[in-house]
Amino acid sequence: MACGLHFEDNDISTEEMEFQAKWSRFSDWLHCICVVTFDLELGQAMESVYPPGVKLTDQEKCNICYLAFPDSNSGCMGDTQFHVRLRSRAPLSRQQLLYNEDSVPTLRADATHYWGFVYFRQCKDPSLPRGYFQKSIILLTRLPFINLFYKVIQLIAPKHFEEGESSLEAACHDINRWPVLDAGQNVLLPVLGTVFQSYIPNQQTGKITRSDIAKVMSPNVPHILASIQDVNVFDALSTVISHLHLLWELVLTAEPIVVMASSPTECSALVQALTHLIQPLPYAAEYRPYFTIHDSEFKEFTRKQYNPPCVILGVTNPFFTKTLQHWPHTIKLGDPTSMKSKLRKVGNIKLLDTAPGVYTQYKTFLEKDKAIIKKLHNGIKSDRPSEVQTAMVRRHLLELTQSFMIPLERYMASLMPLQKNISPFRAPPIPNPFNPEDFFATLQQAGPQLTSGIKGDWIGLYRSFFKTLNFSAWFHQRHSNLTNKLHALQLEALAESDLKQWSIGKKEVEIVDMVLKLREVLKNNPPVADNTRTLLARRLDDLNCVLPEDMKSILNAGL
Repeated sequence: MACGLHFEDNDISTEEMEFQAKWSRFSDWLHCICVVTFDLELGQAMESVYPPGVKLTDQEKCNICYLAFPDSNSGCMGDTQFHVRLRSRAPLSRQQLLYNEDSVPTLRADATHYWGFVYFRQCKDPSLPRGYFQKSIILLTRLPFINLFYKVIQLIAPKHFEEGESSLEAACHDINRWPVLDAGQNVLLPVLGTVFQSYIPNQQTGKITRSDIAKVMSPNVPHILASIQDVNVFDALSTVISHLHLLWELVLTAEPIVVMASSPTECSALVQALTHLIQPLPYAAEYRPYFTIHDSEFKEFTRKQYNPPCVILGVTNPFFTKTLQHWPHTIKLGDPTSMKSKLRKVGNIKLLDTAPGVYTQYKTFLEKDKAIIKKLHNGIKSDRPSEVQTAMVRRHLLELTQSFMIPLERYMASLMPLQKNISPFRAPPIPNPFNPEDFFATLQQAGPQLTSGIKGDWIGLYRSFFKTLNFSAWFHQRHSNLTNKLHALQLEALAESDLKQWSIGKKEVEIVDMVLKLREVLKNNPPVADNTRTLLARRLDDLNCVLPEDMKSILNAGL
């Protein structure tokens, strides 16, 4: 089936190559822009896709169509915005892969999912058969630039509703002139007469300055200064803020959570806010900000089993109340004013039909920090701006997450073999194995209590964390970093060595083997500084000098 194939470059058709050549810059930022309408015979149907020639599988088209409209029970009149995620088998572009190497983890191009930013309009129109105009515009991208793309769709969609296809064509051509997708830069992104200005942080993370803004501001062009990924965590969590620490633990340990709300706007905002609670640690398990009964993964996520999948689902259809009643944690949103008084932590799932609240029997490992909860509740009473409340939540949870992760980072660093064990003439050593019990032994002297006043069963929380995808993804990245560092140190030692001296008394086959290894290293762009690369090339020349002429000829013939 087409949707299951992973195409390599030599499988790309001439038509696809021409599309990539024409729309390469657009494709790095967006996959496509879809227009979904309601057809009396077909239901939700794909009306058009921009730019023409974009490849989508039938399954992707089907999922997009269903995700582009709120459930009928939501009763969303007027304009509604929300975002979705759906699986993709298509590979990332070369530029997206390069961007990911330098990007911060939470902003990397998504290798397994598309992100969809939806603008849905429903209004009365007596001239239409059903008496209503219903249409959605959806931006499909691999980039989790939530704030930026919400602002872009707010500009593009109304223009399309007013002016038709020409506005989407113009928007695609504008986006195709955007700068190269790269981390660590200020970007100007023109669309339909407006310029969005933003900063894409990299792993070294710089900051946008006033002088940067002054250089690019023009009084004749409206600029919108947009954070790439600015999630208003407090607004989404305000009605469940009393359970902030409970939710942090559930997300950290990748527990299955279902968020039930009356609109996709509410559920997608809360699901996204939940995944941000553990930043800067990326949430590595599956999550769907808005999910419908028509999704191709419906059976996978809802089948009755002993352990529900590690997924955070945002839903609006009441059907999920019974379908997901076996899930261990449910957040049901209701009217914000009633939630503040009725919010409670209970395990009686039968109440789900009526009462908003957090439904779970989970017992937290750590105690709640009552001081921050009191400050946030006082902020609600005094109408403190949500941006300030969000900053307070972010700072508190950042400190909590860092207190949890710093001992792990310190222990991982200790797994690095001693530099004296690195030989220029042998394969680099591998990091020492991760042993949970050895790690726990370090906590008495260098545990979370050094940076956090929160008490509780930290070791129990670590044990639970070690079983999750969040830990697996973090450990894989750190282990890979250590391995690369050891490889780089071995190459630096090799670059500084005297290979002419080393070659004395060596068999010709050993020298040839070293020549071939050096050639392979230099060909594969080793993770070392330029001066080390230059020295490695000189060591290769040194070895070529000691080889007999006939062997040089044979080796050079193979180049």
